[in-house]
Amino acid sequence: MHCEIICVGTEILLGDIIDTNSQYISKRLNEIGLNLLYHTTTGDNPKRLKAAFEEAYERSDIVIATGGLGPTQDDLTKETAAEIMGLEMEVNDEWMKNLETIFKDRMTPNNLKQADIPKGAKMLYNKNGTAPGVLIENNEKTKAIILLPGPPREMIPMFDEYILPYLMEKSGKTFYSRYYKITNYGESALEHMLLDLVDKQSNPTIATYAKEDGILLRVTANAEKKEDADVLLQKYEDIIYQRVGDGIFATEDVSLSRVILNLLEERNLTLAVAESCTGGNLAAAITENPGSSKVFYGSMVTYSNEAKMRVLGVQKETLEQFGAVSEETVREMAAGIAKLSDADVAVAITGISGPEGGSEEKPVGLTYIAVAYKGQISCRKILYSTRRRSHQLRTANYALNMVRQIVLQDDEK
Repeated sequence: MHCEIICVGTEILLGDIIDTNSQYISKRLNEIGLNLLYHTTTGDNPKRLKAAFEEAYERSDIVIATGGLGPTQDDLTKETAAEIMGLEMEVNDEWMKNLETIFKDRMTPNNLKQADIPKGAKMLYNKNGTAPGVLIENNEKTKAIILLPGPPREMIPMFDEYILPYLMEKSGKTFYSRYYKITNYGESALEHMLLDLVDKQSNPTIATYAKEDGILLRVTANAEKKEDADVLLQKYEDIIYQRVGDGIFATEDVSLSRVILNLLEERNLTLAVAESCTGGNLAAAITENPGSSKVFYGSMVTYSNEAKMRVLGVQKETLEQFGAVSEETVREMAAGIAKLSDADVAVAITGISGPEGGSEEKPVGLTYIAVAYKGQISCRKILYSTRRRSHQLRTANYALNMVRQIVLQDDEK
């Protein structure tokens, strides 16, 4: 079965936005053994868009297009696909009701356009946006055009939920996968650790996906029976655990913060944090989870030295002698937030996110993290030489994983 990807959007052609959708789809198609023949990028020009679809539909069995499903006049992907398939457009009542619920009194006439889909096509529900996806098959069901929204946060979940199972069924092959959620490693570093498996992969296949809280590693085997697939997958799993070890925090695509909250809730433990360089990112990661109030006491962003002293009780002498970014300071921060909150687990972070503020002795990226638990304060020094935003996110993730490690290690005593 031959596939082709069309990326729609003038902003892609102009280089204003990077096309990560095609990369993601390409990886997933490769994992399930489908042949990808072409990538095509076209702007929102109606003639060129039609030409791209005509050529793709003629030479490929499955055409997957991303972008151009929005409410504006130049969003013409659905209309173009309908014309190629000889279909008229019609209002999808289910999606119209959904739009009315979303927009309520703010509905503008152009938003109604998002409820139009080609007659007879299957609507793909968009849980993260206002433009639904569309699956159009020919009468013989030998060819299909698949239309997906452009924003990756909308496209990826839709592809994984609807399109991947559809394509796997169409391919006639049976696939079994295992997932590993990994933190404290970048995607390139993780791939290097597993390079021999990546280089020789055929069955099973390995794919990595960068997430805000780490890396999702997916190992997929093609086999007639689940028992046969388990044998193949277990060989890889043993190697992965041997090399990555404690970096694996889950065997499903679940957030690190959710794992930590579950861990603490199961043990009736509470958590409080004091942040400096991460500026509230640790608290944000925790509170994005429903029910986090069962565990999370709160957070103090003590960014200035004055705040560290007045709120957390860090000694002036400590700051003057060792500086704000030091093991001595972060230990006092952890002790301070533990005393202030009376939480079972207290986390403190101080560091230099950059791009300014570093020195030869204390370079940009230097960070200290402390965790107070059961009367003991554990401290770690890390160095992430990266952009400011990335440093903040990676540091928050490191702190979460540090909590996980310390609590689990205490369980083993």
